[in-house]
Amino acid sequence: MRSLRAAITFLTRVPIGVGPIAPGTEAPSLTDAVPWFPLVGALVGAVVGGTAAGLMHVVPPLVAAGVAVVLGVLITGAFHEDGLADVADAFAGGWTEADRLRILKDPLHGSYGVAALCSSIVIRIVCVGSLGGRPAVTFAVVVAAHALGRSAAVVLMSTAATARQDGLGADYARTLVRSRAWAGAAAGAGLAAIATGWWIGPFALASIVGIVVVGWLAKRKIGGVTGDVLGTVEQVVECLVLIVATGFASRYQLWWSK
Repeated sequence: MRSLRAAITFLTRVPIGVGPIAPGTEAPSLTDAVPWFPLVGALVGAVVGGTAAGLMHVVPPLVAAGVAVVLGVLITGAFHEDGLADVADAFAGGWTEADRLRILKDPLHGSYGVAALCSSIVIRIVCVGSLGGRPAVTFAVVVAAHALGRSAAVVLMSTAATARQDGLGADYARTLVRSRAWAGAAAGAGLAAIATGWWIGPFALASIVGIVVVGWLAKRKIGGVTGDVLGTVEQVVECLVLIVATGFASRYQLWWSK
């Protein structure tokens, strides 16, 4: 469970720490925490989705969605949004591979990064607010989107080459146990399936599209993935799942809310 606590500490701003470590026992590494990322995503999604679902009883759906999405950004410390902004600046503004890698290390955000970050937040708010004002659907879909977003990052981390030898992305790739990583990604998909039933099929397809596109762009632009690219694929997949969900929510009911 220390690895799960390490994953929560790394992906969120929840100050729980990794807990006491017995003498002679090593502290869990971030690599050990990677397989837990999808579960942490589902937990964050439960908070965000639960907030939106609860507020929908007292305020309009779009307002509830805005408050909930912003709460999610606060919980994660805009961790994935920062990666998306860095990648947008580098891929759109860099002319060479070396230039793009340099921009990725720059802590400041330019016009492309700010536009990408704002676009992600707007898309998520509009999508959550467009789920018909149905609390059950909102909760389930948001849980699924967050779980699949983190699962996508784990899958890309497990399958793509790294763009450089330093940084979190490279550290993960060198020491990650692939079987555990795939088990964690599968668990994330399983949680999404429990929440949304057969909707997981289209959601999984959207996730695969996001992984392939982001992975292809990363390979073409910088030769592989970095930590920022992993944050980007999480954001892209989360948005794609929510977009797909808006279409299904307008036509079908969830299996457990009939």
